[in-house]
Amino acid sequence: MYFYGRKKPGYVMLKNLFPFLRWFPFSKENLRADVIAGISIAMILVPQSMAYAALAGLPVVYGLYASFLPVIVASMWGASRFLHTGPVAMLSLMSAAAIEPLASRGSDEFIQLSLLLALLVGVLRLALGLFKMGVLINLASHPVIVGFTNAAALIIGLSLVNGFLGVPMPRSDNFLIDLLQVFQQVPLLHGPTLVFGLLTLVALHLLRAKVPKLPGVLIVVIVSTVVSAAIGFEQTRLVSPEQITDPTVRADFVKMAANETTLRELKARRQAINEELKQIEARSDHAYKLQTELLKLQAEENILKHGLYRQRISNYKIALQSDEQADGQVLYKPGNETGPFTTMWRWAGHDDGKIKLSAGGAVVSNIPSGVPGFAVPMLDLGIISELFAIAFIIAMIGFMEATSISRALAAKTREKLDPNQELIGQGLANIVGSFFQSYVVSGSFSRSAVAARVGARTGFYAIISAMGVLLVMLFLTDYLYHLPKAVLAAIVMSAVFGLIDIKSMVHAWKVRRADGIVGIVTFITTLLMAPKLANGVLVGIVLTILLFLASTMKPRSEVLGRRANGSLAGAISHDLAPISENYVVLRFDASLVFINAAHLEQAVLKSLSDFPDARAILVIGQGINRIDATGEEKLRALARDLKAADITFMLAGLKRQVREAMERAGLEKVIGTENIFGNKEIALRELEKRYPSQDMNKMG
Repeated sequence: MYFYGRKKPGYVMLKNLFPFLRWFPFSKENLRADVIAGISIAMILVPQSMAYAALAGLPVVYGLYASFLPVIVASMWGASRFLHTGPVAMLSLMSAAAIEPLASRGSDEFIQLSLLLALLVGVLRLALGLFKMGVLINLASHPVIVGFTNAAALIIGLSLVNGFLGVPMPRSDNFLIDLLQVFQQVPLLHGPTLVFGLLTLVALHLLRAKVPKLPGVLIVVIVSTVVSAAIGFEQTRLVSPEQITDPTVRADFVKMAANETTLRELKARRQAINEELKQIEARSDHAYKLQTELLKLQAEENILKHGLYRQRISNYKIALQSDEQADGQVLYKPGNETGPFTTMWRWAGHDDGKIKLSAGGAVVSNIPSGVPGFAVPMLDLGIISELFAIAFIIAMIGFMEATSISRALAAKTREKLDPNQELIGQGLANIVGSFFQSYVVSGSFSRSAVAARVGARTGFYAIISAMGVLLVMLFLTDYLYHLPKAVLAAIVMSAVFGLIDIKSMVHAWKVRRADGIVGIVTFITTLLMAPKLANGVLVGIVLTILLFLASTMKPRSEVLGRRANGSLAGAISHDLAPISENYVVLRFDASLVFINAAHLEQAVLKSLSDFPDARAILVIGQGINRIDATGEEKLRALARDLKAADITFMLAGLKRQVREAMERAGLEKVIGTENIFGNKEIALRELEKRYPSQDMNKMG
C-alpha cells in the first residue's frame, strides 16, 4: 500500500472517492466507542428530529425520515468524523418560511415542496464542493453570522410560544404581527399544555446540569408520553354540525370547513393547469388562457389561505360546553370560561363532513411505521426558479453552521478538515434524502458535541444512530402517539437557547464599530423580515460589502512626523511636527487599485497644498500589496504632473510584486530609479541630503 514511503496514488484516489475508508481497519476499542456514542446520539436524535420536523411545518415522521439515510450518507462522504448530520432547528424554520407562501402547512403540496427544497439545497452544495467553492462562505462575515444566528434563535423560540400556550398561530408575511396575535390569546391558553411545556424546560435544564451523562431528552419524552396517556391529555371528538346548538357558531364552523375544502380544490386545479401547461406549446393561445387562469387561482388561493388563518383564530375563541341529553345525544353550546384548566371544547378541524372539537392538548398522534419509500421529488421548473434563491441561502447558511461546528471540534482533536469534502457529503445527504422523504438536513452542533464528549472515534457512530432511528420507525412509533407537542416545542426551545450569543455582538462592536453595526443591522433586519430569514443574511452581506468598499475607497493615508525616539508616526494623530518643510512624507495603507487610486492622488495633492514650500513628496508604500492598471496609471500621471511643477515624486518600501508590475509597465523610468527606495530610512536619508532641513534637530 505504500510507494517510496508514501501511499500509492490509486489508494489515495480511492479514499478521495470513498472517504469512509479512512475508518478502517476497525479496532475493538474504536468499534466499542462508536457503538456507545451512536446509541447515545440516537436517544437524542429521535425526539429532536420529530421536534424539528414540527418546526418545519411537517408531520413528525418526516423528522425520522431525515434522520435515517441522510445521516448515513453524510457520515460516509463528509470530512469530519464528529459532525452529525440531520434535522436542525435553523434550517427547519427556514424551510417552513420558504414553503409557506406556496402551500399550506402539513398539506401534501407543502411536503412535496419541502422535499424539492432539500434536493435543490443538495445539488447546490454538491456543485460547490465539486468545484471547490467552499471559500464562498467568506462572503458572510462573522458579525453577519452572529447577528443572524441570534435573531434566528430568538425567532425560533418565539415561534413556538403558541405551542406552549395551546393556541393557534396565524401565518402571514410578518412574524412579529403574528406573534402579537398569539400573545393576545393568552387568556385562552390551555393550562395542562403550558404545564407540560414549562416542566419540560425545567427538567431538561436540571438533567443537563446535574446528570449530563443521562439522555435527558429521551427521559423527558418517555415520562411525558406516559403521563399524557395516563391523564387523557388529548381529548377530541368528531361531531355533526347539528350537535352545535348555536346557529351562528355552527355557521362559522361549517364555513371554515367549506373554505378548507375550497382551498384544496383550488390547489388541485392549479396543479392540473401546471401539468397541462407542460404538455402544450408555450406560445399558443390556449397556453396564455391557462397562464391567466393560473395567476387568478394563485391570487384566490393566497387570499383564502390568509383568510383561513384569521378564521381559525376567530373560531378558536369560541368555547363550547357539552350537554348530554336524556336520549344519550351530546349537544354543544357556548359556555362561560372559568380558567385555563376548565374543560371547554374548541374548534380543531373537520373530517368527512364532521367537525372536530378538542378539550385537551395537542399530541403527535398517529405516526406511520416503516421505512421511507423511494419517490422522485416534484420537478416543476416554475417552482424550482422560485425556490432557487432561498435554496442557495439555505445551502450556504447550513454549510457555515456545519463548518463552524467541525472547526470547533477539530481544534480540540487536531483533525484535518476539508470544507469542500464536507460540502460534497452534505450535498449527497440532501440529494439522497430528498428521494426518500427527507427535508433539508445539515450538521447539528448539539449532537456533534455530544458525540465528541462521549468518545466517538469515527463517523461510524452516526450510522449506529441512524440504525436506532430505523428501529423506532419499524417497531416503536405506536408508543409515541400520546407525546405532547408542547414537549417537542420545549425540546426545540431548549436547544436554540444555546445559540443566543449577545457577547459576540458586543465584542464585535468593541473591536470595530462598523462590524458591530453590521451585526446589529443583520439582527434587527432578520427580526423585521421574518419569516423570510434569508433576507436578513442578504442585507448583512450587502452592508458588509458596502462598508468594505467604503473603507477601500478611502484607505488610511497620513503625513508622518518623528517621535522623540526617532520612529515615524502620523503627524496629526500623534500631534507631531512634520519631518521637514522642504519635503513631505506620506504613508498609504492599502493596495493601489481602481477603487482607491483617486484617493491617493487627492492625498498627495492635499499634502502638498498644506506644505507649499515642499520640493518633494515621499510615499511610503509598505501597505501596498498589489497594483492594477488604474493604480499604475495614477502613479504615472502623478509623477508626470509633479515633475512639471518641479516637485520630485518618490516611493519607498514597495513589495516585490508591486516593483515587478511597475517594471513591466515601464513606470520606474517615468518616476526615475533614483527616486524609488528599498525602505523608508534610506529614502529619508536621501531626502535630507537633497533637501536639507534648516533645523537638523528634527531628525531626532
